[in-house]
Amino acid sequence: MDNDYINQLEELLELTIKEQASDLHLSFNYQPTLRIAGKLVPLLKKKKLFPEDTKNFAQILLQEEQYERFLKEKEIDFSYNFKDKFRFRVNIFFEKGKISIALRLIPLEIKTIEELNLPSILHEFTKATQGFVLVTGPSSQGKSTTLAAMIDEINKTRTDHIITIEDPIEYIFEDNKSIVDQREVYQDTLSFARALRSTFRQDPDVIMVGEMRDLETMATAITAAETGHLVFATLHTNSASQSIHRVVDSFPSGQHDQIRAQLSGSLLGVISQRLIPRIKGGLIPACEIMISTPAVANLIRENKIHELPLVIETSAEKGMISLNRSLANLIKGGEVSLESALSYSLNPVELKMLIR
Repeated sequence: MDNDYINQLEELLELTIKEQASDLHLSFNYQPTLRIAGKLVPLLKKKKLFPEDTKNFAQILLQEEQYERFLKEKEIDFSYNFKDKFRFRVNIFFEKGKISIALRLIPLEIKTIEELNLPSILHEFTKATQGFVLVTGPSSQGKSTTLAAMIDEINKTRTDHIITIEDPIEYIFEDNKSIVDQREVYQDTLSFARALRSTFRQDPDVIMVGEMRDLETMATAITAAETGHLVFATLHTNSASQSIHRVVDSFPSGQHDQIRAQLSGSLLGVISQRLIPRIKGGLIPACEIMISTPAVANLIRENKIHELPLVIETSAEKGMISLNRSLANLIKGGEVSLESALSYSLNPVELKMLIR
């Protein structure tokens, strides 16, 4: 491979780290572009990329068998170690027949719940020995980082066997009090569902599922939570109630009552989050937190999921918080602007009333 391309790519990765960007985009006909504090910033001093450029960058990033798989499957997810100091989660894909690359910088240090400005109630989920915790939100809203903080807290405080199933592996956990086995889909296992089924023979206490993509993975995760394991998983949904709908609706209609009954018994809580641009720069999370109290479990079992937001809003003393209440607290604390918070709210009218 041309050394010039290797040097160019190294320079771009170093710039991503130096500028504390979350992402680097390499697309044909565009200048290399960073995402800093949620906004795309093109590197104006760099030339626009040609198809040959992105193809060469892809070949540097991918091993030979990965490149062959990419050509066959037209997209690939993997993690990339840079100078043994930094890690990137990379997705390479075709766009109009040309290659594009998106790289996400994964910090080496796993931050604590406090350092991430997350609600302290999350500590309670790390103390549980059995049950199901869902971390939800749209793409690129910090779900993996929140999961990592909770898993690392367990790693540092309990003598457990933790198994993670990820595509690709993002944060690297250093063994502390726990044994942490991290399995990457395609490299260490053929699928999420297969790896999750195998955990039953691997004596885990805690299981982390990077993403629940199919019905079999969801069914196995719920069963694992019912059979004495603490299971953490992510979903791309906008709220706690939507997350329950998504899980239930993934199953055939004849199984809905059974799945609601299983969820009502095994669910510990749902954390739904957004990353909001801060007034002083950077991003800060706004979280909706639902904890599975007897009232919540009852509503799930009886298919009154539409009533969950009201229970969340009126159960602050139990540690629950609605997304609007979280946003209102950030506005009142001078962390985010009203305009910014309104653009992330699912009910802007209610948020305005809360601010008043």
